[in-house]
Amino acid sequence: MTEKSQSVSAAPGSDEVLKVPQFPGCPDFITVRDFNFFYGEKQALKDITLEIPERQVTAFIGPSGCGKTTLLRNFNRMNELIDGVRHTGDIKIAGRSIWDPSVEVVAVRRFVGMVFQKPNAFAKSIYENVVYGLRIAGVRERAVLDEAAERSLGSAALWEEVKDRLHESALGLSGGQMQRLCIARAIANRPKVLLMDEPCSALDPIATIRIEELIKELKKDFTIVIVTHNMQQATRCSDFCGFFYLGRVLEFDRTESIFNDPLGKRTEDYVTGRFG
Repeated sequence: MTEKSQSVSAAPGSDEVLKVPQFPGCPDFITVRDFNFFYGEKQALKDITLEIPERQVTAFIGPSGCGKTTLLRNFNRMNELIDGVRHTGDIKIAGRSIWDPSVEVVAVRRFVGMVFQKPNAFAKSIYENVVYGLRIAGVRERAVLDEAAERSLGSAALWEEVKDRLHESALGLSGGQMQRLCIARAIANRPKVLLMDEPCSALDPIATIRIEELIKELKKDFTIVIVTHNMQQATRCSDFCGFFYLGRVLEFDRTESIFNDPLGKRTEDYVTGRFG
């Protein structure tokens, strides 16, 4: 089956072009339409339109301050914790607007898990870190919590390493183990989407490889969106890639196309290291 795409101007008067492909066999799960986002009077995102396929890994790349993390944090409405923000346009996940009046923000954040740049384990036991979100949601049955802990730690490739010390402090884990613990905590509520904001930036190369391998495994069950400044990481573990520049998405396509046959000159310059 042939992929179809259309091209639209990325900005008035710009020589850049945004490629908006359709991907046969990859149903869209997150849809962003004409999305603009403001911190007070400052516009951080400009006319973002893209479609993120289900159960694939999508990487957001681009220079610092270009809007990657801002868009990521909008997917679970985390930016609403900041005073003075506003948006226009819409974001739909599984066909439903995340700002639908009938949808509670807590429900959005259960549906969309998040892993942050630095491992942020709580000063609690390994077990209590994993089941924290379930306890907040009112789950009290020990059998349910035990099953969630083992399932989540297993999915995060950590169970075998910690199963005999679940009730020891999570703060005694290595950096890589702690980040996998945070992944386990994020998926304990069985979300459908997993957001990762530079999840390997604070880790050593060996721990980074473990996380990248884990990401490729997790996409069997989750739609994953990752922000990364590491071009090699984007090529190793993502299926799709969006290039951000000055608050806009200049290109969105399969990762191999972005890196091997980019449509725009700025994209080519960035992925080849001419600027960043």
